[in-house]
Amino acid sequence: MEWSPPFVDDLRERLGSELFRRVAGPSGERTRARVHGTPGPRWFGPDRPIRTVHGDASMFVGGLTALLLQSLHPSAMAAVAAHSGFRGDPWGRLQRTSTFLAVTTFGTAEDARHAVERVRAVHERVRGTTSGGRPYRASDPHLLGWVHVAEVHSFLRAHLRYGASPLTRAGYDGYVADAARVAEELGAEDPPRNLAELARRMEAYRDELGGTPEAREAARFLLRDPPIPRRARAPYALLAAGAVELLPPWALGELGLPPLPRPVRAVARTGGRLAIGGIRWAMSPPPPVLPRTRPDASPHGREPSPDVPTGPG
Repeated sequence: MEWSPPFVDDLRERLGSELFRRVAGPSGERTRARVHGTPGPRWFGPDRPIRTVHGDASMFVGGLTALLLQSLHPSAMAAVAAHSGFRGDPWGRLQRTSTFLAVTTFGTAEDARHAVERVRAVHERVRGTTSGGRPYRASDPHLLGWVHVAEVHSFLRAHLRYGASPLTRAGYDGYVADAARVAEELGAEDPPRNLAELARRMEAYRDELGGTPEAREAARFLLRDPPIPRRARAPYALLAAGAVELLPPWALGELGLPPLPRPVRAVARTGGRLAIGGIRWAMSPPPPVLPRTRPDASPHGREPSPDVPTGPG
């Protein structure tokens, strides 16, 4: 156990609360209490890999990587640009996504099913035409398959690079299989169930992908002009560097981003580690305060000094 000054614990609490509010929204505390406190069967037990991956701070990097990668499918990007409000209400979109991940990963089976039904209902209403004249439907199983593959690929790579407790290969196979359960519920086309299938599916989508003007504009918005307070720009830049470094090399050019030589990749990884380390520190509870002992206390029965708190500072 470690002791930390009260002002450090206060700073941790303020930063953690602000970060949680931004990601989870104004109803985040109520949602968290329901997700973790409601009794009942879950889709995933406490030992499942999806809980390890989705419960780790590396998701902050993985989520940004996923958005960048998903944008490379013209139909997916057209749907996001026209219907999601990612520019006008980016925090609202993030909050809805984080809530869905929390409910389906940790919530009861009943709540997870309801969350999926709500998303499917929204997808049924999202349809249109890309700038290239191709019609799209958000409920298209093939398009949902790409969104899922890009997301799982990004979350997995982020956890492998920045996770507090990286999994074995079998564990990551299990993560892909767990995530496939949710993708099937959403209507995705034959989602991959292990790492080898995930790699093959990523390659199979390559011919459909490209850096449209909308995708490049989304990358500029996410990486260079994010909707965050000025005081958070420097930490976000570290997070963004880590996210870009996780992208496949071919995706960089498609998004209008420069190639990353090995020294630049090393710097970006360091930035990612600093950002994730800071997030993990801010969102973890402060360590309990160690009790002090009287100089004459028996080594077999130490008593805490009555003027020193014995709970969290």
